[in-house]
Amino acid sequence: MRATGTPEEGHVEITGIFTAIVIGLIIGALGRLAVPGKQSIPIWLTLVIGIVAALLGTFLAAAIGVDDTRGIDWIELALQIGLAAAGVALVAGVRGRRP
Repeated sequence: MRATGTPEEGHVEITGIFTAIVIGLIIGALGRLAVPGKQSIPIWLTLVIGIVAALLGTFLAAAIGVDDTRGIDWIELALQIGLAAAGVALVAGVRGRRP
């Protein structure tokens, strides 16, 4: 990892990791809000789902070529929130079925 200069290909800057975590926390909260009804999962699990969804959404956006647009990356953001909502719904459904 490099602290200054431009990152070499294949290297991740430490600020990028912290940014991904913060964005993931927000994405998790938005994903939970997007799922109707009450979810019986702890908030920490929602935040973990958000972090994973943010990372997966970024990789998916890069795979389809919409990861670096001018201004706000609305498509990437929609993918991240959609993945977070799906993750929250899936985990809440699985946890809700336990006796």
